Amino acid sequence: MFNVEMYQGKKEKNYELVQKQLSALLEGETNRIANLSNAAALLNQFLDEINWVGFYLYEEDQLILGPFQGLPACVRIPMGRGVCGTSAATGKTLRIEDVHQFPGHIACDAASRSEIVIPLMQEGKLIGVLDIDSPITNRFDEIDQQGLEKFAEILINHI
Repeated sequence: MFNVEMYQGKKEKNYELVQKQLSALLEGETNRIANLSNAAALLNQFLDEINWVGFYLYEEDQLILGPFQGLPACVRIPMGRGVCGTSAATGKTLRIEDVHQFPGHIACDAASRSEIVIPLMQEGKLIGVLDIDSPITNRFDEIDQQGLEKFAEILINHI
């Protein structure tokens, strides 16, 4: 049974805790959609000041909406378009302080102000992206990036 955890320590320690929770949550489960769904729910519970967290999966040279928590979202994103498509095309994490300053930003939720997107790579191949939006400008910092990239590494081993 999963219990709601209150994250009250240092940010780095909180990320270590949520990474351990993810590992425990996914242990023994091989279903990709189930694992992505639980990962999105865990991050939604863990992160404060966010309004959307979820996954876009790479299929047929585009990103297609996967499991998420938040308002309804764009279903298809072309490669190289918006923050998600750019992260997917470059294979690099993008941490955007103000999405309204990002050329070609795709506004699924008008309340979003900042965003972080982590590409999900498995054996050198793109399988999708982890996308997190916030209604706060400059919400994500280097600690968030490192913690979420490690979270994504753990998840990749289970999907």
